[in-house]
Amino acid sequence: MSKSLARVKAALAAHGIDAPVLEMPQETRTAPQAAEAAGCALDQIVKSILFRGEGSGQLRLFLTAGGNQVCADKASALAGEALGRADADQVRKTTGFAIGGVAPIGHLTPLPCWFDARLLEFPQVWAAAGTPRHIFAAPPHLLLRITAAHLADFTA
Repeated sequence: MSKSLARVKAALAAHGIDAPVLEMPQETRTAPQAAEAAGCALDQIVKSILFRGEGSGQLRLFLTAGGNQVCADKASALAGEALGRADADQVRKTTGFAIGGVAPIGHLTPLPCWFDARLLEFPQVWAAAGTPRHIFAAPPHLLLRITAAHLADFTA
């Protein structure tokens, strides 16, 4: 088992969440791929979108519904500084995950996090579990709690 997958499973267990982590036969790097694999609506996929603070260099995590796009202006306002693209190396060093498998939990470094209210409209949502082929399902209100995310409007 990969270290990334093990961290996600440990984070779920630490929060008392009995959510099986599923290995899919196909990649789940993108929201459409994950939705197809899980057999759910696109907006039931939790996208973990990372931005880098232009001044601080700190990564910021935005958990959004699969069909939504993060609005750079709204996200920057929430973060309190202009945000830009996070590069793959910084994402891996900070979270421990490669882009395409970034889970909302189990990061090496805690990150400021915001949560898209659209996800709360579903009884269950699906998120990456640390690899491009592993996903898990959880009630969105529970995911909001365990990520310590701030519920906010940051979508376009």
